[in-house]
Amino acid sequence: MKNLILATDSYKQSHFLQYPPEARIISAYVEARPNPFSDEIVFLGLQPLLVDYFSQPIAAADIDEAETICVAHGVPFNRAGWEAIVADHGGYLPLEIKALPEGTIVPAGVPMVQLENTDPRMPWLTTFIETAMLRAIWYPTTVATLSWKCKRVIRAGLEETSDDVEGQLPFKLHDFGARGVSSAESAGLGGLAHLVNFQGTDTMEALVAARRYYGADMAGFSIPAAEHSTMTSWGREREEDAYRNMLDRFEGEGRIVAVVSDSYDLDAAVADIWGGSLREKVLERQGTLVVRPDSGDPIETPLRTVKMLWEKFGGHVNGKGYRVLDPHVRVIQGDGMTVDSIGRLVARMIEEGFAIDNIAFGMGGGMLQHVNRDTLRFAMKANAMLGSDGVWHDVFKMPSTDPGKASKAGRQAVVMQDGRMAAARLDSVAAGADLLVPVWRNGELLVRHDFDAVRRRSEGRNG
Repeated sequence: MKNLILATDSYKQSHFLQYPPEARIISAYVEARPNPFSDEIVFLGLQPLLVDYFSQPIAAADIDEAETICVAHGVPFNRAGWEAIVADHGGYLPLEIKALPEGTIVPAGVPMVQLENTDPRMPWLTTFIETAMLRAIWYPTTVATLSWKCKRVIRAGLEETSDDVEGQLPFKLHDFGARGVSSAESAGLGGLAHLVNFQGTDTMEALVAARRYYGADMAGFSIPAAEHSTMTSWGREREEDAYRNMLDRFEGEGRIVAVVSDSYDLDAAVADIWGGSLREKVLERQGTLVVRPDSGDPIETPLRTVKMLWEKFGGHVNGKGYRVLDPHVRVIQGDGMTVDSIGRLVARMIEEGFAIDNIAFGMGGGMLQHVNRDTLRFAMKANAMLGSDGVWHDVFKMPSTDPGKASKAGRQAVVMQDGRMAAARLDSVAAGADLLVPVWRNGELLVRHDFDAVRRRSEGRNG
């Protein structure tokens, strides 16, 4: 059981003593501030927080545990406040949370979430959950945005060179990141974020997360594939036998098998074994062999592999004038892939006259781990306070040392302006025009998004 009272920063425990005595309700919002990485953001991750944390009521034992830790830790503890939540709200947080639909493409600087406490005795509660709220949202949103950017690059390459864009695109970027993240929870949340955009993954925790949080029956797929240990255990003198075994073990109509081929000499493996002694066996199969380089220059090495396979297996020129390998052979490049290197490899393939049909891409820690809260400059900030006078007062910061960290004043809404989402003050928006809708109120999950709808929104289609 997770103790939500401790899912915060130490200094939050003292904030119930710091708000003005007249404070009754504090409003706050979550946004990805304008940043150099992306001006469009794929919003994701609030629902797992609501399902896993907020839907589990706080119990007396949680209060006792938190008090013991806080006292020993040297920070104040708001026992009366938490006991009131248990006694008067059944342990559920008295909050209203409004949000955009998950999967929505949101311009940077536009709020994704707006929240406030519903019990006027607890103005401290809204910002107390900042740590849990940001941690839940920034990571899957950032991974989803990174994967989405890769998708745009790959789609552009397919549209220029391929006769079949939509049929291939879902499997063009594969997630290999499970071993490169800090925890199983990160693997699940980051992996499902990638699956918003693609359907290829080796991160099995992502399948569980997509099923648990968004009701996905099966969100991703994989194929049999070799690793270096399964190839090198045969010894260098039996490299051909190791490859033959892969073809024999995973035979079948439409069966795809990926084989890492750089254990010793990639060029010799492609030219002399795959394209030499095993060539006829490859061509006789009813499936596809995917050759995987795993070392060397991440741009020129896979391109060279495609060229060698063309020389050995041939193919055809498609309707757009680009070469497509014989359907029995393809290449996947997973080493050294980033948004930038994928773009450069796509460009080199096109430059050499090869369709993007011939290659798939993989990313590991580069997608699931090489991101942080500052990648998209995520922040949660208080923006308004309802006082005992019944009037909403603006709350904001405007540091002269960094104008880029200025926060929004007044309760927020999101509206459409000239076909694009924009932030607006809630008090300036007509009833029904706010795109932020209540998803949680006082222990009740009001909206539950399914994974198919999240995917549709990420593609710019209505969910």
